[in-house]
Amino acid sequence: MSDILQFLQQRNSSPKLTAPGPCAAELEHIFRAALRAPDHGWLRPSRFVTIGQERRVAFGELLERCLLLRNPDADEAALAKARNAPLRAPLLVVAVVKVALHPKVPPIEQRFSGACAAQALLLAAEASGFAGIWRTGAAAYDRAVMSGLGLAEDEEIIAFLYIGSRNGSAKMIPPLDMTHFVSTW
Repeated sequence: MSDILQFLQQRNSSPKLTAPGPCAAELEHIFRAALRAPDHGWLRPSRFVTIGQERRVAFGELLERCLLLRNPDADEAALAKARNAPLRAPLLVVAVVKVALHPKVPPIEQRFSGACAAQALLLAAEASGFAGIWRTGAAAYDRAVMSGLGLAEDEEIIAFLYIGSRNGSAKMIPPLDMTHFVSTW
């Protein structure tokens, strides 16, 4: 088995991340890999918003404000969770998709392309010696969060990608029985 296949078969999310995160040169390589995602019609629907060390607290405050707009009765524990969410990793990358009207490429395919770009980013980060985790939740679908990040009306959040160095050992995930997932027609 090739090293690349072995790498792909062993990649898993890391819920505990710490510094350091990727430097600017490493991020450039990671984003170049992400932009190789399948893209029917060459629409280039994917883009990314980085939220680094110095902006994570401000983003947490935005998440807290938006939670209160969605749920004015949110308790302090929920507010603290929203406020502290961006502090889970040294770098947060918001994967964004621009959904365009196109006669051959329906919106779902554009969203799939954005999801492929997000997965490619996670793989490239891992290949660069980092780890990550994909998160969504109510904030990812909240127009107020999107507006706070400067997204246009035709843009949506695909994922919040937390990127950093793995804190602890990689979790061992047992191999899956392929007969449960693959069939022949």
